[in-house]
Amino acid sequence: MSTPKDLFFASTHEWVKYTPQGTAFVGLSDHAQQELGDVAFINLCDEGEGLAINDVLGDIESIKAVSDVYCPINGTVIRVNDALLDNPEQINSDPYGSWLVELGDIERNNELMDAKEYDKYLSEN
Repeated sequence: MSTPKDLFFASTHEWVKYTPQGTAFVGLSDHAQQELGDVAFINLCDEGEGLAINDVLGDIESIKAVSDVYCPINGTVIRVNDALLDNPEQINSDPYGSWLVELGDIERNNELMDAKEYDKYLSEN
């Protein structure tokens, strides 16, 4: 399992990639997609929706279960990955290239783990 060094991670297994433009992409970690199994369906929040840390931004249905996806930072949804809605299995094949939403008006979350901390968290839990 690879953990990209430019991402930050929540204990609920979402990742965040901050952009130089002041936005952030949110996705699901490789660990999370492995735990879910084959992803069959994704339901995401609407563009324009304001989210706070730990708000549900959507849910993912897999062969094993339906799981909520939590927002790891504060922000407003400026884009939803429509391509992923049509091809949810991309989360399994490319979890770090398959972002769920892009957020604007963000507030960084200093509680997120960097890649090294996340790897340690996974090994201990």
